[in-house]
Amino acid sequence: MNGVRAPFERFTRQGAAGGSPSVSADTEFPLSRATSFASQFAAVYLNFEAIRSQERAARLAPYLPDGAEAQFGWDGLGRMAAGAVQPYGTEIVDRDNAVVTLAFQSGNRRQLLSVPVFHDSQTDRFVVSGRPGILPAPTPANLPPVSAGERDEAAEAELRTPLADFFKAYAASDTASLQRYAAAGVTLEGFGGAFTFVQLKSLSVPLVGGATRDVTATVVWGVPSGATPSPGSTPSDPGDMSGKLEQAYLLTVVKQGDKWFVKDIRGAQRSVG
Repeated sequence: MNGVRAPFERFTRQGAAGGSPSVSADTEFPLSRATSFASQFAAVYLNFEAIRSQERAARLAPYLPDGAEAQFGWDGLGRMAAGAVQPYGTEIVDRDNAVVTLAFQSGNRRQLLSVPVFHDSQTDRFVVSGRPGILPAPTPANLPPVSAGERDEAAEAELRTPLADFFKAYAASDTASLQRYAAAGVTLEGFGGAFTFVQLKSLSVPLVGGATRDVTATVVWGVPSGATPSPGSTPSDPGDMSGKLEQAYLLTVVKQGDKWFVKDIRGAQRSVG
């Protein structure tokens, strides 16, 4: 056997003869670092095009064992683009081996990539120990409907104007205005002008509760285009136009006297319906 090929073929044969060995309770495989290593590998492995094959081979080399094919299974034709590589799961095979599964996005498809990884405990180094495998990712879960519950329409009417003013100040990080709407002892920062307030589209206040309520608000933000139009010009590229983005928030509000104040703001929970 060629001495250069031997390390790669040894890695790819591991576990093939006797199936998956049992893992003892004292197994200490460095999961987080192996996942980081596999994630970096996947970001290179999943992106290729024929005119940049040499660049890809050079970028793959730090992850592959001696004797591995430079393109690691790709024939040098066609192209593929992938991103949003994230950890999905890990199967520890034994003290030195694991299979790291990563989720990624390619076009309009969400998929998985399983990467076998070997850890050399003597040198504390990693290497991809065999061919990866692309798998389909699970489809989205079915979301069962939930009832909306009774709403306090009187409180909604009271809150609509002050919350609209609050979100306007929140978008601009208008400190003075924010403090007028913040509960005692609460400091709110806001977006600092990254978005502009367009509309408080909906507001839901549950009927139950006293002076402190958790309310759900749907807000429309204006998204700046980032472009600087010429005077009198009309943008023809949609990317140069200011957009709108709906977001949902859960706010804890407190009533003191006849006024409502914001105690906390965070992302909303699941939608009803």
